[in-house]
Amino acid sequence: MKNVSYKKSGVNIKAADTFVKGIKGFVASDPLNKVAAFGALFNISRILKNYKHPVLVSSTDGVGTKLKIAIDTGIHDTVGIDLVGMNVNDLVCLGAKPLFFLDYIAYAKLESDILKSVMSGMHKGLVESDCSLLGGETAQMPGMYKKGDYDLAGFCVGIVDEKKIINGKNIKEGDLVIGLASSGLHSNGFSLVRKVFNSKEIKKHEKQLLEPTRIYVKSILSLLSAKRYPLNAIKGIAHITGGAFYNKATKILPAGVGMVVNKKSWSVPEIFKMIQDKGNVSDKEMYTVFNMGIGMIIVIDKRYLKEVMGNLIKYNKAYVIGEIVRSKNKMVML
Repeated sequence: MKNVSYKKSGVNIKAADTFVKGIKGFVASDPLNKVAAFGALFNISRILKNYKHPVLVSSTDGVGTKLKIAIDTGIHDTVGIDLVGMNVNDLVCLGAKPLFFLDYIAYAKLESDILKSVMSGMHKGLVESDCSLLGGETAQMPGMYKKGDYDLAGFCVGIVDEKKIINGKNIKEGDLVIGLASSGLHSNGFSLVRKVFNSKEIKKHEKQLLEPTRIYVKSILSLLSAKRYPLNAIKGIAHITGGAFYNKATKILPAGVGMVVNKKSWSVPEIFKMIQDKGNVSDKEMYTVFNMGIGMIIVIDKRYLKEVMGNLIKYNKAYVIGEIVRSKNKMVML
């Protein structure tokens, strides 16, 4: 064997370095990071004065097989928003403000136009979340991925005062369940979508399928900082992702209580109806796999409904979708 090189094996280090230099504008500028060759630095001292007992909160997630839709349709400028949304939406469920984000992009062969499109979406999501991209990893992995394939993962860190953590422990019978409208499928259930729809149908519905995950950071942080009601009026927050109503919404419930949700209390977007009809999917399966038009659930003290709704509707469509009852059954869908 002669003249073997890393480039001939499929890894082009020079091209990767050029790509990384080309996306510098998306990365947060901090003098500290000019001397940080093997890690990203974040100066936390400038924000600690706002917290009496600061607690760091972390989240990691990806986009899943929604990437296959992006790859098959050639539309790559929304999945970066999805990557950010899946992480920051988890953080705010605990009442945390996102601070910084790290990304991981793996691919078979570097296609800089595609990756820059992904990064531009990521940048939009981070601006919307008031969160900084500190760095990340771009991994060339020929043999692991097919040509044209890539994968995304993200890691986010946020901060919350210990006494302001939202954890659901005080949820009780009589509390109300508020649902915030989703923008569509967000980033869950795409393995089922790809099973139900053929490639022609995916192309036909590409705009709806690739609608990016709605980011709820501003909405939730505004809700938690409002002065018209006490903070303990907000009992629990759940990001409706994989597992949806039956598994994700119920995670915040303490022992002895359950959630009764009225499916007729909001309008289910048409894309979900198409998936259900085309695939002959049961109601329970749909509400276990998909958000069905509700991307975030908030449990509140019913005494503050008017004030809470007044705050939420500044940012999202919001609906009273159910209530908390004394029950051993964690979820009942009516």
